[in-house]
Amino acid sequence: MPDSPGPGEGPVRPVSVSLHEGTIAALKERTGKRGMSAYVEALIQRQLERDRLRELIEDAEAEHGPIDQAAVEAKRALLRGDADNSADAA
Repeated sequence: MPDSPGPGEGPVRPVSVSLHEGTIAALKERTGKRGMSAYVEALIQRQLERDRLRELIEDAEAEHGPIDQAAVEAKRALLRGDADNSADAA
């Protein structure tokens, strides 16, 4: 049995979704009428990526325990180039 296409793959086909009128108006204002599909497609793909990342984090925490928040902050400081905290990040 062939694999199903992943997000962003395969043929495009129309679907029907229900949105609040205010949401539709804001979407049209931002994208124009013809850019709505691409915008919504990108939003859904991004949310699917976030959902999958959350699942991976939950799996890792179940296996290895919760994340050490101090270590996370130290790595963030290192990425920002914060010299005061970057020595502790290694």
